[in-house]
Amino acid sequence: MTDRLSLSPDAARQLATATKTAPQMLGTTPRYLLRALPWVDLKSGVYRVNRRRTFVLGDDRISTHTDGEAPRVVPGDLRELPYLRDAEESCLTELANAFTEVRFEPGQILAQEGDPADRLWIIVQGRAEKRVTGRYGEEQLIEVIGDGQFFDLRAWTREEATPYRVQALTPGTALVAERRALAALADRDETVRSSMDAYVSGNGYRPGAEVPVDLTSGHVGEPDLPATYVDYEDRPREYHMTLAQTVLRVHTRVHDVYSGDVDQTRQQALLTIEALRERQEAALLNHPEFGLFHNVAPGQRVQTRTGSPTPDDLDELLARVWKQPSFFLAHPKAIAAFGRECTRRGVPPVTDSRFGSPLLTWRGVPLVPSDKVPFSDGLRTNGSTAAVGTTEILLMRVGEADRGVVGLRPAEVADEVEPGLSMRNMGTDQKGITSYLMTAYFNTAVLVQDAIAVLQNVEVNNYHDYS
Repeated sequence: MTDRLSLSPDAARQLATATKTAPQMLGTTPRYLLRALPWVDLKSGVYRVNRRRTFVLGDDRISTHTDGEAPRVVPGDLRELPYLRDAEESCLTELANAFTEVRFEPGQILAQEGDPADRLWIIVQGRAEKRVTGRYGEEQLIEVIGDGQFFDLRAWTREEATPYRVQALTPGTALVAERRALAALADRDETVRSSMDAYVSGNGYRPGAEVPVDLTSGHVGEPDLPATYVDYEDRPREYHMTLAQTVLRVHTRVHDVYSGDVDQTRQQALLTIEALRERQEAALLNHPEFGLFHNVAPGQRVQTRTGSPTPDDLDELLARVWKQPSFFLAHPKAIAAFGRECTRRGVPPVTDSRFGSPLLTWRGVPLVPSDKVPFSDGLRTNGSTAAVGTTEILLMRVGEADRGVVGLRPAEVADEVEPGLSMRNMGTDQKGITSYLMTAYFNTAVLVQDAIAVLQNVEVNNYHDYS
């Protein structure tokens, strides 16, 4: 006997039926990118992007590696220099060995406007800005350069004066090569010499620009009209379907006995689909071949001016993707850092409802968050420099009609449960376990180069005291 006067909750619980939720998943995100991209349904597994012919363009970066304690140029990456694209490997190695290490501090002048451009600089680590004297003697900022970028190739090759001043913004390391190293190489190799001569006497077309169409306008009388045609790329890029895939296993005993109120197989499938979609969004951004962060043209890469993402930086992105920009894509911490910078300036960004959620906007363009955007918050292994949190911000235009970014998926797949995603029964084995092949087919394509731009080296750990 007990001194209780009524039935205890623990005993009553044995007769009660619990109200159950579906299995919850911490890793599920809104996946705004998958929702915001227009999807092209492919009848076949290949999507070919035909473009006008353009002049040869690299990635505007020269890679380096660490040999012991000192950085070294990767010889093959010297093909980023237009007149070395077809050079022998031995020539590239010789020139790479001519680079020497230079360390710099914030505020240090790396190159002075008007001085002879007798050295080619490659920024290994750090950030610097190019400034030029304006028409009325005022200073004007041309651009900020960072890791892997080099200057000034044109003046160095032509033995001209440096057209701007370069000043370090952060401490860092650079590799420099004297002009005489290039001259000695050209004197020994006739191929390099002829390529250099062609570069020096070139027609001035900007690398990456489309081959022009010969036109005339505003003429008077009856002049002879130019004849022309629009040339296409000989080898247009083709995008093939990639996939995220796994095998889901469900024991028949579990499905038969424990699927009264909740279908166990269905819940297992739904959670697996969530994981596949999360992996799909991550691949669309970060895959080394087709990921959006790896398919930004050199002229569409912007360095932050102060490290933190400011309105000026996002305005610079908008100047690169000015034709009907659709949305920014950034890590949530980058969006928070941008909000702090706007508050500091007294221009808080407007909040608008997009994709069913309240999102910050800048100039009317929403800042879409995604935790799949690359984010680094560890220590750099190059030297002893500690790195604050750094990330990148994308701006893109989307849609086939606007020559933007599109998602790709099959028009139809067998055993489809969602667009581009199939769940195929593979049968039941001797242990009574039923296997289901879960496959999501997808890809993404950038139709023209100015459809996407990226803000690099974005620092997110700066806070301000408003007291």
